[in-house]
Parts: sequence; structure tokens; C-alpha cells
Amino acid sequence: MPPDYTFETLAHARGLARICGVDEVGRGPLAGPVTAAAVILDPDRIPEGLDDSKRLTARRRMALAEELHVVAEVSVAHASVDEIETHNILRAAQLAMVRAIAGLQAPPCHVLVDGNMVPRGLNHPCETLVGGDARSLSIAAASIVAKVARDAIMAQLAREHPGYGWETNAGYGTAQHKAALLDLGVTPHHRRSFKPIHNILYQGAIATD
Repeated sequence: MPPDYTFETLAHARGLARICGVDEVGRGPLAGPVTAAAVILDPDRIPEGLDDSKRLTARRRMALAEELHVVAEVSVAHASVDEIETHNILRAAQLAMVRAIAGLQAPPCHVLVDGNMVPRGLNHPCETLVGGDARSLSIAAASIVAKVARDAIMAQLAREHPGYGWETNAGYGTAQHKAALLDLGVTPHHRRSFKPIHNILYQGAIATD
């Protein structure tokens, strides 16, 4: 069952005009930033076919993301690999979400957050929705925008660091990516606190002792 506009409609019925959906992507990869998007849909210009980004093809995601940048209010933000290492991936994802919301043209009246946690530092009325990208059109829109934005970053990094397959695996720990880590080593864009990377570095340190 696709997401709908029920949660947004209920908020509008309470007199809340600017309803924002926020989602993040990139908590699981071994490399690259975590990316979040905040989207405020125009109820009269909602693109057809919005859905959880994981249910869509890459081509469809890109087309919808382009349309959303035209017909909706969109903000994208990131938390860097250094921030992931300094804090942790959960906190970094929350930082990215708060930054995305702060980047909107004006503060939202109500925020629909994918997941079960209110991001630390979010000072707006909000509602958490587990599986929200499959339930709320605003969150689905945010999931699409965030995924497309992060994939573009990883494709660019793949050109700078060929061999890891980031243009197709987006930094996730595929067999190709793990094999390349053993052959090519760890880049500055890898998350060194993540177990597969940590193990490679630890083994390398042992080998040089």
C-alpha cells in the first residue's frame, strides 16, 4: 500500500500550514556521508508515484527528485564522515536531519520524522512515524530526495576513488567493495569506526608491528 497524505491532512486540520517530512539515508554504508532531506509538499502539486525510495528504480527516483525540486520546498543536508566518527552514526543522522529542516525557506509548523526518535536539537513540533517513508507522502518525498542526493555524492567519489564500486553500491559493504578494501586499502571517505573497516586497519596494524 503506497503512502498517502493522511498525516499531513490531520495536521492541516489543526491549523498547521507548513508540514515538513524529513528522512535520512546512508546509515549503513561503509563510506561516505549520511544525508537527510526535508520536504514541504504543495497539496495541489504532489507528484504522482511518490513512494518509499527503496521501492523505486533509480531512474524513477531521479525523475521524482527533479520534479520535487520544482514543485515542493526542498532542503538537503549532510553529516560528514568525520562527524560520524566523532559522534556515532545515529547522532550524525540526527544532525543531518536537523540541518535539513533548518535549511528550509521558513520554519515548519510541524515535522513528520521517519523512525521512532525525535532528532536531538529539533526545536519544532514533530511526530515520529515508524516506517514513515511508506506511510507519509512528505516523508516518502524526503526519502527520494535524500537518496538521489547521496547517490550523486557517491558517484562523484567513485570517480575520485575508482575500484570500490561506489557508483553502484553507494558505499554499502558489497562483496566488490570489501574485496577492493583488501586490494586498494582504506580511503579518507571510509568510516573507520565501522567494524569491517576497523578490522582491516587493526589487522594492518598488527602486520606492521
